Amino acid sequence: MARAPLLQLSSISLTFGGDPVFDDLSLVIQPGDRLALVGRNGSGKSTLMKVMAGLVEADAGDRVVTPGTSVGYMEQEPEMAGFATLGDYATSALDPAEHYKVEMASEGLKFDPERPVATASGGERRRAALAKLMAEAPDLMLLDEPTNHLDIEAIAWLEEELKQTRAAYVLISHDRAFLRALTKGTLWIDRGAVRRQEEGFAAFEAWRDKIWEEEDIARHKLDRKIKHEAKWAVEGISARRKRNQGRVRALQDMRAERASQIRRQGTAAMEFSSGPQSSRRVIEAKGLTKVFGDRPIVKGLDLRIMRGDRVAFVGPNGVGKTTLIKLLTGEIAPDEGTVTQGNALVPAIFDQSRAALDPDQSLWENLVGDKDMRVSGQADQVLVRGTPKHVVGYLKEFLFDERQARAAVRSLSGGEKARLLLAKLMAKESNLLVLDEPTNDLDVETLDLLQELLDGYDGTVLLVSHDRDFIDRVATTTLAFDGGGRVTAYAGGWTDYQAQKGESASAAAPAKTAAPKAEAPKPQAQKQKADGLTFTERHRLEALPGVIDKLMAEIAKLEDFLAQPDLYAKEPLKFKKGTEALVERQQALSEAEEEWLTLEEKAGG
Repeated sequence: MARAPLLQLSSISLTFGGDPVFDDLSLVIQPGDRLALVGRNGSGKSTLMKVMAGLVEADAGDRVVTPGTSVGYMEQEPEMAGFATLGDYATSALDPAEHYKVEMASEGLKFDPERPVATASGGERRRAALAKLMAEAPDLMLLDEPTNHLDIEAIAWLEEELKQTRAAYVLISHDRAFLRALTKGTLWIDRGAVRRQEEGFAAFEAWRDKIWEEEDIARHKLDRKIKHEAKWAVEGISARRKRNQGRVRALQDMRAERASQIRRQGTAAMEFSSGPQSSRRVIEAKGLTKVFGDRPIVKGLDLRIMRGDRVAFVGPNGVGKTTLIKLLTGEIAPDEGTVTQGNALVPAIFDQSRAALDPDQSLWENLVGDKDMRVSGQADQVLVRGTPKHVVGYLKEFLFDERQARAAVRSLSGGEKARLLLAKLMAKESNLLVLDEPTNDLDVETLDLLQELLDGYDGTVLLVSHDRDFIDRVATTTLAFDGGGRVTAYAGGWTDYQAQKGESASAAAPAKTAAPKAEAPKPQAQKQKADGLTFTERHRLEALPGVIDKLMAEIAKLEDFLAQPDLYAKEPLKFKKGTEALVERQQALSEAEEEWLTLEEKAGG
């Protein structure tokens, strides 16, 4: 005997003062469903979930919950007015005998139930809301971005809990690994319609691409048919007016159908622009130590980050990942040890707190008011990688429409705020990207594009993330915080780190380099003397930074010279000589940096 559905939506239509969010939408949630709810940022995922939860009333259609079915919703910004502590909020719907469930969840999700609501961060509030839902254990759980603000350990705890639950659930998440592990079906919101497939998220992209391919083929056939019928109408209708009015009406219907087809939303026109090339050694730390009170953040760390490295920082929340990045970039000073930065570093920083965005200002004001983007005397222009652009035009490249340009930033969704911050970041040249939790709230397609851009970025990337899939796609080295100030480097991404940690947990040693690098060949005389430098070698080591600076300055001048318009056409000989000189100096720079590395390693023993 078939079981009754838990929840049913029929012919749902919803409009927020403009184009419809949904039109004639229907779906059914069955007992045991484990569904991923996916779609582009702004497609209506959170709105649909609120309709499912009964928090948003549709303009038309029916929402039916089977009698006796409990539905729980974890929202992104929980309302906690009237509660003194996070624990009071989380246990508010429980019998006192069940309060232990919140205590167990608080251990897995890492929040303090005694924390006053007034002083709790947004992340702590979300974790309390998630603990409340898990403890109440409704028949249907609606989870909107549950992994945001969770570290990898807490995500693993939540993943295991959801694997074991008997409840049905619908998940919105950007975390591919989380969705692949948990879902057995997929709901896809696309242009106001919801499609369903009975396979988990792992099969989503192939399914989506097949649907888009079929749409493109059907659209192409319709275009050809319209063109053929339109030609017939122009050439022959006068002779067959009465007999063929049905064919004319069919042509009108085809045109109406074609006009009603909603184009798929494009991807954001994101682009990282590399600035001047940094020196080969980007950052080197020796004996780096930092302690806050009695809590060590890092102790005795030796670390070398080379140009082009992609370094992921992983570990529990609060362990010190962001602090270590601030130490390496010189924002804060170490208690012991040294940090040496390479030449010509131009950093660009994506801050997880979104501090670079003023929530009370509009999108327009946030861009125009940025000193690095300001165009003197132009209130509607922004400087994008050296070129003035109209502010609305630039916002459209990041999928914002003209109406949003004058809206306050606080009205944006989490994903839209992330896109706006990326718009500010990408307007500037850089050769060192610091990305602190960039994946929060971004949709799958935007994450794909961001990963592709990082793959093609010429500079160096420092990444803090709890998204295991994204780390695997981007990182060449993973720095793991093992507690007590110990930081260990592993080659590769998250999966590689897990494998290496399992193989050699007892033999793990403090990080020495940010990525395995082939040791530069040393002259025979140097190999015979490994206990220090000769007088000549010491003198050369001291002189090399000046040589490197001089070569980099000459390279910059030659690049400016060769960038002159029409130089090749007007002065081919000068162009040829300039090109040869540039190649020569680039080779000399590479050799000088290799020599510096060799001598520096020898000096360090």
